[in-house]
Amino acid sequence: MKIGFLTVALGELEFDEIARWAHSVGFESLEVAVWPPTSDRDYFSTTIDVENFTEGDAENIKRILEENELMISAFAYYDNNLDTDLKKRKMINDHLKKAIDAASMLGVELVGTFVGRDITKSVEENLKEFEVVFKPLIAYAERKNVKLMIENCPMVGWQKKGEIGNIFYSPQIWREVFRITPDSFGLNLDPSHLYWLGIDYISVIKEFGNRIFHAHAKDVELNESRLYEQGIYGHWGTNENGKSWWTYRLPGFGEIDWGKLVLELRKIGYDYVLSIEHEDPVWEGSEEKAKKGLTLGLKFLRKVV
Repeated sequence: MKIGFLTVALGELEFDEIARWAHSVGFESLEVAVWPPTSDRDYFSTTIDVENFTEGDAENIKRILEENELMISAFAYYDNNLDTDLKKRKMINDHLKKAIDAASMLGVELVGTFVGRDITKSVEENLKEFEVVFKPLIAYAERKNVKLMIENCPMVGWQKKGEIGNIFYSPQIWREVFRITPDSFGLNLDPSHLYWLGIDYISVIKEFGNRIFHAHAKDVELNESRLYEQGIYGHWGTNENGKSWWTYRLPGFGEIDWGKLVLELRKIGYDYVLSIEHEDPVWEGSEEKAKKGLTLGLKFLRKVV
């Protein structure tokens, strides 16, 4: 099992800078951020510009990867593919296709995104929207020998305070989505979201193993006293996303049992990548701190893989 990281953590550093540093400290893979240069999301970056990607660019990236003994585990473009604004939705869907095109040129098999949500509609109505929007996108990816995968982050407060912004967050919904999609559509498993939602991440691995294409290494710490005070909704006196009683951490600094998680992944035959998604506020704020945090996460994960 290889250890990598999502390049968002290093902001707008050039791809070759990121690759040289990753190799120097012992990382084996990169999950490459491919957002447009401007986005209304937090935690985004443009490590590779897929809008203007050429075969020449692909050859250059391949050379850098070979020189630094790295692989690209996946492309990452996590945006709202069911946006209420149909013009914006089309822009997001079209950019996702550009990401698929670039991944295909590089021989990268996986492109990660969000389903998202039309916030004016119920979850049931959004599942119908999902079919309309994603069936053509999945087919497009298949023609390019690429697989789409969805991270299971609920994105609370993304479009509207207190509301789930990405409907693809729970086993009940996954079953319905996977029932109507081919095996080329899967999951970028992030145990941190499952943990604070009260969903057993080990049972998830057992049930959905054949759809787990990629795995995020992100931990989470719960503040039990604040949870007692405010309950699970916890919005009063907190930030707009309601993150009052949980904080994302680098692997090893939270409450996920990584040894047990890795064991269950191995039991289902998963031997691909653990990709650190760095959203730990202790190690944010500068390139130096982000690199230190990523290095700490790498050292920890080496003990369990």
